[in-house]
Amino acid sequence: MAGALAASIYQTLIRRNAVYLSSIFVGAFAFEVAFDTSTNKLWDTWNRGRQWKDIKHQYLAKAEEEDDE
Repeated sequence: MAGALAASIYQTLIRRNAVYLSSIFVGAFAFEVAFDTSTNKLWDTWNRGRQWKDIKHQYLAKAEEEDDE
């Protein structure tokens, strides 16, 4: 089983240098996007209510009220 899996990985990815390098670059890009998305989601969860995007409406409403006076 492991030998067949290793042989199929070799035949599809590692046998040709261009395919091997392309798969490395695509894998690195996919990892970077997934890591960035997950860490941003985690940061937003931990800091909910303390970020500008969460409290912006309060300050914009105050600014509009002050302009009306």
